[in-house]
Amino acid sequence: MSWSHTIHGITYKFETLRELLAKATPERSGDQLAGIAATSRVERVAAQRALADLPLRHFLTEAVIPYESDEVTRLILDRHNPKAFAPIASLTVGEFREYLLSPEADLTAIAPGITPEMAAAVSKLMRVQDLVTVAARCRVVTRFRNTIGLPHRFSTRLQPNHPTDDPAGIAASIVDGLLYGSGDAVIGINPASDSPASVRALLELIEAIRLRYDAPVQSCVLAHITTQLRALEQGAPVDLLFQSIAGTEAANASFGVNLALLREALHAGRSLHRGSIGDNVLYFETGQGSALSANAHHGVDQQTCEARSYAVAREFAPLLVNTVVGFIGPEYLYNGKQILRAGLEDHFCGKMLGLPMGCDICYTNHAEADSDDMDALLTLLAAAGCTYIMGVPGSDDIMLAYQSTSFHDALYIRDILGKRPAPEFEAWLERTGIVDALGRLNPARALPGGMPALLEANT
Repeated sequence: MSWSHTIHGITYKFETLRELLAKATPERSGDQLAGIAATSRVERVAAQRALADLPLRHFLTEAVIPYESDEVTRLILDRHNPKAFAPIASLTVGEFREYLLSPEADLTAIAPGITPEMAAAVSKLMRVQDLVTVAARCRVVTRFRNTIGLPHRFSTRLQPNHPTDDPAGIAASIVDGLLYGSGDAVIGINPASDSPASVRALLELIEAIRLRYDAPVQSCVLAHITTQLRALEQGAPVDLLFQSIAGTEAANASFGVNLALLREALHAGRSLHRGSIGDNVLYFETGQGSALSANAHHGVDQQTCEARSYAVAREFAPLLVNTVVGFIGPEYLYNGKQILRAGLEDHFCGKMLGLPMGCDICYTNHAEADSDDMDALLTLLAAAGCTYIMGVPGSDDIMLAYQSTSFHDALYIRDILGKRPAPEFEAWLERTGIVDALGRLNPARALPGGMPALLEANT
């Protein structure tokens, strides 16, 4: 089946659903690199007009990657819920956009009936305010030791990375973050060394801090999931199990994972029963361009590939999911404008599929982007109901060598938009005197025992 649309007497034809989606995508350097992008703005508009007339039902009959050769496609189609799809089954993609923007839309009820390709398709027809409006209406709540995603809440991952995994440096960053009200989503460390011993040592460091201050937080060390499982088997205090995931079987294979391994991790994490109020035990990161960088995109545009990764995440009921939106580099998202658009698309698609979406609002130093671009994306995502962002000391990750968001950025959002941390964490901040009853930072804030005692205990 093919589609066409005529503009100014010129007919643009699109032979496959894969081509139609790619050509309808807003400008993206990664799709240009892959040779699948629209060759002009007019062709892009023609593809968007043709896409708007496409019935949503078609996504259930034509897969962008064949069912027989890709386990992610099989997951998407096998898990599709016809009952949840029924209210939107008669709509075209364009009509679906209008439905989503209407106050009557029950976004929670239809989420199991939406495939990633449907979400990606409708996002390609949306302007920025549409992406913000619809995502803000999607509420996804998850729990482990605190409650993530409630209305009027805004959480952070405290990211205390260190280039040599130095315990004193990591402990200092953790305490610094806690004193700024950061860390309710997770205290998550990217380790310099991927070994069970190093993972266990870092988890024990976070556990010692958590227990010392009786903080309702959860920990994670972002090594490969097989390394984390080995550390778990050796008695490490594992809270959340982490893995980077992608939207195709081949791309996930390049990460050394598949659905069976992720299912094993889910069962292993839940078997520990470490969550005090919930059992959402997985943490996933994604990012536009990962499938293309692994030459595993099958000619599918990078934003649709990204949306497909959310079907993988949805299968395992994670506590947290975030897109690392500008991390891979300008080859995939060239400048601040592309990063901003991609971040809003990713957040929208994840929330549409029922995921607790956060965002690592970031860029590499060779991208055509700066902190002003990130401030704009931060503010838009917060308005869109983003679940959490990163909290990096000074916004400069000295281990991963990229620019992200800081503890202060979360305070800015909480101040101007009237948002607060997770309720259990907020109560702890008040109990320790880090914030007052109005949620304002106490200038004299300090943790019991102070930094010297903490560092001495963990070095």
